[in-house]
Amino acid sequence: MFARRLGRGVLWGVLILAAITGVRSWVVPAKPPAPAPSKVEAAPSYPEAEAQAVASRFARAYLTWDEKKASERAALLASVLPAGADAAMGWDGRGRQEVVAVQPGQVTPGKSGQARVRVDVLARTAEAPSTKQPAQPARWVGLDVPVVETAGRVIVTGRPGLVGIPVTGPKAPDTPIAQTDPELSTRTEASVGKFFAAYAAGDVESVTAPGATVPGLPDGITYEGLTSWSVDAGSGRDRTGTAVVTWTLSGATVEQVYRVELTQVSSADAQRWQVADVRGGSL
Repeated sequence: MFARRLGRGVLWGVLILAAITGVRSWVVPAKPPAPAPSKVEAAPSYPEAEAQAVASRFARAYLTWDEKKASERAALLASVLPAGADAAMGWDGRGRQEVVAVQPGQVTPGKSGQARVRVDVLARTAEAPSTKQPAQPARWVGLDVPVVETAGRVIVTGRPGLVGIPVTGPKAPDTPIAQTDPELSTRTEASVGKFFAAYAAGDVESVTAPGATVPGLPDGITYEGLTSWSVDAGSGRDRTGTAVVTWTLSGATVEQVYRVELTQVSSADAQRWQVADVRGGSL
């Protein structure tokens, strides 16, 4: 009798356990946990900023030569060339040329840490008595500079090549013409003109909105007038407009374009529009 009751107890225990854990888990073994996905290490990107800096230094030294100062050019080139490289870099030691400006451009990576860096150089031929070489106006020229990343540095691997620069840029895309608010343009024209006069004088605090920070222009720039002013169509207390301003500097008169942000300022007895910010260009 006791054995029978014990057997029934064991059977009921098995049935209850099966209901809780599921019979399937007794028959089909549990799947092992899926392995965590392996981390894929991203390949380090090419050090473009360093490559541009090195190529720019090289381009300035490479295209600057003076038959009386050959050693200076060689020393400057040696700092970005491999140890023991020929620092003359194909120059015959004659003539004079000055570099006015350099502008690094696209970096095109290759294999084994190599890359090609485009540098635009503004160079001017200077007079060289020994070769009867006359001075010539400055002109832009492109220079493709080969570089390589090695031992934690970027260096120039060999002689570069001069390349041409397009005479003109491509046709600009058509941009939408903003609708204007003639009434607000007329009401704010005097205030905007007063702002640009103070802008040239270097003191705009009295003609800008409270809290605005607009640094004035440096000395030597004279405000000639507001050629045109128009406020974009819209609503609200903050508006934007386009100003064409005439300046005189370095003996010349030039027209320039500005985008001007206006904000409506309220006081106890009146409301007025004041300049909150100004940016050059038409964007």
